Amino acid sequence: MDELFAFLNSIYPLSQKAIDYLTKNLKEIEVPRKNFVLKKGRVCYNIYFVKNGLLRCFYTKNDKEINSWFMKEQDVIFSVESFLNQIPSRESIQTVEDSHLYYISYPELQYLYNHCSEFNFIGRVVTEKYYQLSEQRLYSLRMQKAIDRYNFIFNHFPHIILRVPSKYIASYLGITEETLSRIRASRINNHA
Repeated sequence: MDELFAFLNSIYPLSQKAIDYLTKNLKEIEVPRKNFVLKKGRVCYNIYFVKNGLLRCFYTKNDKEINSWFMKEQDVIFSVESFLNQIPSRESIQTVEDSHLYYISYPELQYLYNHCSEFNFIGRVVTEKYYQLSEQRLYSLRMQKAIDRYNFIFNHFPHIILRVPSKYIASYLGITEETLSRIRASRINNHA
């Protein structure tokens, strides 16, 4: 739990009331690799903090999985639209590695917002961070060539390259596995 408190305190100092509430209500779960935290069509009732492990968010279109996010240690993960509106999710969340997560429910987070004012600031900062990442991803998919998208991930999110299977990376970049293989070969040849 220390990792989560350190993460939250790095954004804004937690009050004793918030610490006590989280200590009492925070749950933890270990989820084996390739297991679902959320399946499409179900409501996302919880928001998760990744103590260790790696997860992915993905959509399914024409029976093909399209990866949209990868979250690792020190990240928060949930289906944004489903959680905030308490409606069925259009995406699934699955572990890529064995993962250890902390979580609280939607009503518990609302309690924190209503009774611990610092959580409003923390929530805003986390929301802004993920909104910016979402905007970067959309810009990249719309405006950049495949090699530039790969290079951006390679330079800014190397954990994805090192820890995520190629088929998931290709899907995330909006390319085929064959194109990804060519890009990787080209990078190796250019740096040899």
